[in-house]
Amino acid sequence: MRVRITAATGVLLLAALTACGGGDDSSPKPEAAPTSEPAPSSEPSAGTVEESAKLGSPARTTGDGGTGVLEITPDTVVFTKQGGSETSANGTFVVVTMKDKAMTAVAADEPAPITGQGWKWMAPDGEMIGWDSGNSTSVTVGQFENADPVQPGAWQWRSQVFDLTPEQAKGGTLIYIDGEEKAHRWQMPSEDSGPNVAAVKKELQP
Repeated sequence: MRVRITAATGVLLLAALTACGGGDDSSPKPEAAPTSEPAPSSEPSAGTVEESAKLGSPARTTGDGGTGVLEITPDTVVFTKQGGSETSANGTFVVVTMKDKAMTAVAADEPAPITGQGWKWMAPDGEMIGWDSGNSTSVTVGQFENADPVQPGAWQWRSQVFDLTPEQAKGGTLIYIDGEEKAHRWQMPSEDSGPNVAAVKKELQP
């Protein structure tokens, strides 16, 4: 009688161990999930620099103080040593003209350069040159000198002058920082280009 009880107890103990995972478990183990490359994101990664547009390409920009929208189109660039009665302190005046058009029902303006926004020139080596470089602020460009806020439905010509070394001037990038501090970029040609070259040169005569 004792032998039967012991045998029965052994059978029950074996069943319990098997249910708890004891003994030789020959059931297949789950395989690790295969790794895969993350799906590409359409969002720019940190440090991404947007591609520069070409001369003549428009950009929709936010007006000064976040008011209104200006469509800005840099359309002509002229390289000269002499601008009116002024001589370049660094070797080359770069004069860029642009067309500013109001795109909303409110007037819009470019931010004042003193705010750190507005126009800048990035040399091929990455150096940033501001609006007040060398003798740039002494050069006037006549009909391209408008500076009033652009009224709804209207547009006007503007210009920006930089006083650069020849190395800074050739192959540079024009940068505009708008009223929301967003940077817009245009790759500049290394020679006079655009539909208003003759008009700009006429304005720059002594």
